[in-house]
Amino acid sequence: MKILLDHHMKKQGILLWSIMENAGWLKLMDIPMLTFADIGMPIDAPDRKIWRFAQEHQLILLTGNRNGEGIDSLEQTIREENVSTSLPVLTIGVPDRMKESNYRIKCAERIVDIVLNLENYLGAGRIYIP
Repeated sequence: MKILLDHHMKKQGILLWSIMENAGWLKLMDIPMLTFADIGMPIDAPDRKIWRFAQEHQLILLTGNRNGEGIDSLEQTIREENVSTSLPVLTIGVPDRMKESNYRIKCAERIVDIVLNLENYLGAGRIYIP
């Protein structure tokens, strides 16, 4: 399973993957981290396009601030297009707390749990972590 970092999450992603690496999780399981640049996605792409791309390419989107405003918003897209086999969108509950080590650890642990037990989270829509 691969994780697609929302365009504003690169720094947080690096911190999270560092925690996973140090804990030894990345030696046990392959969880590549991709950026918008890696997939050729413009940073101003509509949320609907991003969600569809993630679903089509089996990527779990990790975000921190996508909202429900507008017909192409992430929340609206999930409401309209999410099905029982859709991959969840992981949303950092309080992005400002990512500077706290304990919060980052909890977020990293939650990501690992979700990836390991993905079948339990299909169709969930959005999951706030930690």
